[in-house]
Amino acid sequence: MTEKVMLVGSGGREDAIARAITRSGATLISAIGHENPSIKSLSSKYVIANELDYRKIEEFAVDNSVDIVFIGPDPVLDTPLVNNLLKRGIPVASPTMEAARIETSKMFMRELMKRHNIPGNLDFKECFSEEEVNEAFRSLDHDVAVKPIGLTGGKGVKVMGEQLKTVEEARSYALEVLRRDGVVLIEEKMVGEEFSLQAFVDGKNASFMPIVQDYKRAYEGDTGPNTGGMGSISDSTFTLPFLSDRAPEEARHIIIDIVRSMNSENTPFKGVMYGQFMDTPRGVKVIEINARFADPEGINVLSLLKSDFVETLHQIYDGNLQGDKIFEKKATVLKYIVPVGYGSDPKPGEIELDREIFQNGVDVLYASVSGDMYRLKQTTSRSLAIIAKAESIPEASDIVDSSIAHVKGNYYVRKDIGRSEFIESKIRKSMALLGDEKFTRIQR
Repeated sequence: MTEKVMLVGSGGREDAIARAITRSGATLISAIGHENPSIKSLSSKYVIANELDYRKIEEFAVDNSVDIVFIGPDPVLDTPLVNNLLKRGIPVASPTMEAARIETSKMFMRELMKRHNIPGNLDFKECFSEEEVNEAFRSLDHDVAVKPIGLTGGKGVKVMGEQLKTVEEARSYALEVLRRDGVVLIEEKMVGEEFSLQAFVDGKNASFMPIVQDYKRAYEGDTGPNTGGMGSISDSTFTLPFLSDRAPEEARHIIIDIVRSMNSENTPFKGVMYGQFMDTPRGVKVIEINARFADPEGINVLSLLKSDFVETLHQIYDGNLQGDKIFEKKATVLKYIVPVGYGSDPKPGEIELDREIFQNGVDVLYASVSGDMYRLKQTTSRSLAIIAKAESIPEASDIVDSSIAHVKGNYYVRKDIGRSEFIESKIRKSMALLGDEKFTRIQR
């Protein structure tokens, strides 16, 4: 009898997860927030539900006698769903509500790192009153990042010198967050190249995936408002040509330290953990730690995964990860097709795919769209992720760009992601910032 694996979530990341599940030969059961045409086509059975309606999803899992569950979106991890499923004897390869605090509470993450002297932490102040906010700005002698404590979908953090131009703008935004949430986190600003490192985690051990970099700014040249992510890149070396040679190992050690620290505090983390890091002159620093696959970076690594995904899910649940997972040694570039105005004032429309796009050397992942596989209605969020694999990042970028000609309609895409000139500018910037550091460059 074929194993039943239930997936919760309906975005582009979840489409990639759904494909990994079916590649493993399992039967896919899905709880989706909207009628994602790709996930629907892959599922033997699905339910349309608000993804935060954990009681409805829990009962759907029980009614279908699923063998294991995996959660895609971060807001679901901030509900009792995982805990309730485990209490009812249903295996889950995602973290409990308590363990997910590593993402759902930025203060939990910072304080954990502080308690265990984990490298990469930042100076930070948690403020509960206007007086504490004012004192924080008086005492900090450097630029800051202002962060809500909880989940923001990648859009709530604002940084001085970027979204915030002056100290007064930063203070005003901190007070705005304080009035809304009752608490605000003020951290020192770091300068360097950001990167994402994801890992399968079984409570004690971590198995790492290739490093990816995503691009949150809406417009080319990394300008414009922050978004959920406009695209992402990875290299055949499993690092990136503008990162120092030491960065990957430092990031891996930080994740291992966090996993071991959580286990020592009787809050073992089981699932996918991903760290957003920054390569700085002072070493690798932690921007945030998250409790699931990144979007879009999770799509990059899943496109390269050669190991059996469902087998890995069981190893996570059983607390028995077996060695490093196998990934194809190729570069990847992903670019999201989004509604015009996404990031500020999105204007959703309709898009249509020529059938030729599926013979063009790319994978097309379906995100916040409805319709069939060729004629789609957009929402105000991201529509389609187009990803290609190649020997080099620029080559993969070119393949994606050529495929975009087969997408008809009114939409926007950042074409600069992964292009040679963009990568070279990042290398020059890193060399100027990091000086004598050694870099691994694979640019063909």
